[in-house]
This record gives sequence, C-alpha cells and structure tokens, in this order.
Amino acid sequence: MHELGLMTGVMDAAVEAARGAGATRLLGVKVSIGEATEAVEDALVFAFEALAEADDFTRGATLDLTMIRPRSLCLECGEEFEHDLYSRFCPKCDSFATELLAGRELQIDSIEVDVPDA
Repeated sequence: MHELGLMTGVMDAAVEAARGAGATRLLGVKVSIGEATEAVEDALVFAFEALAEADDFTRGATLDLTMIRPRSLCLECGEEFEHDLYSRFCPKCDSFATELLAGRELQIDSIEVDVPDA
C-alpha cells in the first residue's frame, strides 16, 4: 500500500509549512495526484485521515483530493489526448509513439491553517 507512504510525505510537508508559518493547527490540505501513480483514491483518503488523527496539530484536518487523468502527446501527429492507464495509442493516427504529459504528478496545491491573532 504505497498510498500510506505518499500521504506521509504530503502530511510531513504540510505540517512543516504550517509550522513554518506560525500556525497553531493544520486544518486542511488540497492535493492533486495523477492516476498513473496507480494510487487508489479511497486508500489515499484513509491514509490521510489515519495520519491526521495521530497528532493534536493535525487532528480533524481535511483532505481535498483531485485525481488527474493521464494525458499524452502523439509524437507522430501532434494530437494531445486523455486516456486510461493502459491505452496510450493516439486516437487520431493510432501511433504508440506518445509522451505522457500528465498523470504522474503529486503536488500539494494549498494548505489551510489556523494562526494565532496578531
């Protein structure tokens, strides 16, 4: 289950950023992850919730997860197209000479924190 490892990295980065900003709590994390990572959405959510409950600083934090569909570019005809994990043939010219443009990313888009009144 590599989802736990992925969410551990996300949680560690979000907590470090939140603490660096002087936050008293991490309230939420917005994450985009590509479907080509083969991470299971439900397992990602489960892992995040389990990690969030392990610490007072993160307890109750929410995850806003966006799954990015794979998108490729045909190197023969220039067609850009979305596809599933296994069918990377160009729908225009049927070439397999394609380059994956999106679908393997993992990024934290934003975090929501609670900061003390100044």
